[in-house]
Amino acid sequence: MRSVRIIGPGRAGQALAGALAARGLTVEGPLGKGQWDAAAASGVDALVLAVPDRVVAEVARVLTPVPGTLVVHLAGALGLEVLAPHPRRASLHPLAALPDAPTGIRRLLAGPVCVWDGDPEVRELAEQLGWRPRTLAADRARYHACCSVAANHLVGLLGEVERLAASCGLALGDFLGLAAGALEDAGRLGPAAALTGPVARGDWTTLERHRAALPPEERAGYEAGVALCQRLLQAGSPTGVDRTGTGSGELAPRALAQAG
Repeated sequence: MRSVRIIGPGRAGQALAGALAARGLTVEGPLGKGQWDAAAASGVDALVLAVPDRVVAEVARVLTPVPGTLVVHLAGALGLEVLAPHPRRASLHPLAALPDAPTGIRRLLAGPVCVWDGDPEVRELAEQLGWRPRTLAADRARYHACCSVAANHLVGLLGEVERLAASCGLALGDFLGLAAGALEDAGRLGPAAALTGPVARGDWTTLERHRAALPPEERAGYEAGVALCQRLLQAGSPTGVDRTGTGSGELAPRALAQAG
């Protein structure tokens, strides 16, 4: 593939344009409102719709289909049906957070895993970018939920760390080394084997002391985290690690599990 046109001047469109150009492809765009028309699929090898999920189908319907042009969307939760007017269609979703264009370009050039579907030429495009292509064995909405948990929920948890740290006279940055170590261990050992702390030890007395010390508005998030750790220890992990015998091996006391 040699030439790509991108519709959508947001963070994803800007980051992808920069990454494609860095790999030597001819890139037009990203094009914003008023910069493209129904003939936008003409004259390029691929047309990428880097637009919000809610308007992908609408934009695809406006475009005149071109038999030789591959039309691609970047929406993790959407299937190929939203591109139905076009004979060659595909989806490509990199597993990379793109908070701004410079960071996004750097991460897209770092070789992220990506999920693709549809016309196999989109896999070739991913490989040109240096990405690691994967296909799905599950519903796209479930896959995208997994992406949200991995990125967005993790950031939400760090927001709780930031608030609690401030109440102790510390900063979020003081805890990032601890968080980074836990993330590294989870990747290296698997989440079940990497878990440390009072839940792993079955130390429910300490957990109750934590809960009592927390501001009421922070307790629900903390209790949800305890429940996730419990589930991890009960179920082990897909790699076969089972730590139900660690510590007391008991479930959290009813007072903690049902606290409101």
